[in-house]
Amino acid sequence: MSKPKLSLIPDHSFKCITGITPDFLEQIGIRFLMLDLDNTIAAYDEHVFADNISKWISDIQNVGVELFIISNSSRKHRVKSHSDSIGVRFVMKSQKPSTKSLLHAVEVSGYKPDTSALAGDQILTDTIAANRAGIVSIIVRPRRFTNPFLAIRYFCELPFRAMCKNKH
Repeated sequence: MSKPKLSLIPDHSFKCITGITPDFLEQIGIRFLMLDLDNTIAAYDEHVFADNISKWISDIQNVGVELFIISNSSRKHRVKSHSDSIGVRFVMKSQKPSTKSLLHAVEVSGYKPDTSALAGDQILTDTIAANRAGIVSIIVRPRRFTNPFLAIRYFCELPFRAMCKNKH
């Protein structure tokens, strides 16, 4: 198991979620990939996955990596419909950066933290939660900047994204 750490620096950084390839996941030993929903795999205004995201999800699932959605959202219909459309389990209202939902998902899925990762678009929720749980943290650029508050938040996170040693 990776040692839990309180850090704002992600283990890996990608321009887009689709940059996380099956080969990359195999190289770092990931069998269980938790995904943030909002602005990571679906923009806030997307009611279905974009074609490139659907293909990416299929490619990841086809190599045997299990996916699981971990969302802070309280919009049950949105989280459930996205999860159902790709046949994965989910946790909503996860309260990231709390580690409780991540560790629960790892446990109920039968994996260990050292073969698990969380990919998300926000340092202050996703990266901190993964790092605190001893899970590989992967940060991606948000799908869209539609909310001025979130755009400011992402701007404030830029130094921590820049400190990531594993940029892909």
